[in-house]
Amino acid sequence: LAAVGIIWRTLINAVAIAVAAYVINLYQPDAIQWGLVDYGMGEIGRYVSLALTGLTLGVVNAIVRPILVMISMPITCLTLGLFIFVINALMLLLVSAIPFLGFAVNGFIVALVASILISLVSAALSMVLPD
Repeated sequence: LAAVGIIWRTLINAVAIAVAAYVINLYQPDAIQWGLVDYGMGEIGRYVSLALTGLTLGVVNAIVRPILVMISMPITCLTLGLFIFVINALMLLLVSAIPFLGFAVNGFIVALVASILISLVSAALSMVLPD
């Protein structure tokens, strides 16, 4: 049952990344790119790349993000929680730094906006879709 949850979360993250990339690229072309590698599978490989990016984002959010949240608790309290958006953007930049995923984010501001969009889409999908 845990594997189903991981797969489900991976798919939700992948859809959220694709939606955020689409919306942001409407205003700033090539600001976020996914599927830059195809793993020798052609078009399907692009979507495998997106799914791997979603899985990696989930793992990074589960392992690295709590550590950063604890370390940055004082500044998060001073900013009334807004610093969490900065942490989310850093998590997205960390995932984009992994070359074999084929995922790229061009700049911190783009990562900040994308992390907000990914959070919104992920939350909406999590509420609508069954567990």
